[in-house]
Amino acid sequence: MKVVKFGGSSLTNDENLKKVAQKIIQFLNEGQKVVVILSAQGKTTDNLLEEAKRLSEHPNKRELDVLISVGEQISISKFAILLNEMGYKAISLTGEQAGIITDKNYTQAKIQEIHTNRIWKELEENDVVVIAGFQGIDENRNITTLGRNGSDTSAVAIAAALEQKECYIFSDIDGIYDKDPNQHYNAKKLETITYEHMVRLSQSGAKVLHDRCVKIAQKYDIKIIVKSTFNDNKGSIVQ
Repeated sequence: MKVVKFGGSSLTNDENLKKVAQKIIQFLNEGQKVVVILSAQGKTTDNLLEEAKRLSEHPNKRELDVLISVGEQISISKFAILLNEMGYKAISLTGEQAGIITDKNYTQAKIQEIHTNRIWKELEENDVVVIAGFQGIDENRNITTLGRNGSDTSAVAIAAALEQKECYIFSDIDGIYDKDPNQHYNAKKLETITYEHMVRLSQSGAKVLHDRCVKIAQKYDIKIIVKSTFNDNKGSIVQ
């Protein structure tokens, strides 16, 4: 089994969704089942936040989470529709359906536990289980979200709950660099990087991985493999 996450820049349109599907099919052709965690498409979350701010300068945080969780549900349903059309059995699960339980800190919730029974059940019946990142529910079944880059955290936490030792993170960047490759022509891609170094990079502004997801990976000794959706270049490994 592989646990794989795709960011919003990989999901911006139907053409990109098909590229993501090809990445998943590569794993399936190797005889693997796949749990894939998806972010919202493109700027969906930003657009929803702007809509809320037009209605209220300080939106109620519970209702804000109900609103901005919609983006991931659009992604997972569309992707499951695509995979089924391509002949692969796939099912989408919201954070609640996937058993992701968080605290009550709306818009910045932290995962408390993940009940994996439903995920395992669906893996028996499907090739791919597509899970909404960035979201869960609290003990009263209120929808919660995990904050910026929360889908990274979802993916690594799910890998830990499923007792996997690696998690793939796909985006529009083919690895982790010592400086921003979009601004520095001499940026060097790092073949491997320690958890501690990656946390420091994240906390100093690097947008590749959220520091919270790296800390979870370190706690459970999960190797994070960072690669590009749009090419087959060798990526970077956080370990």
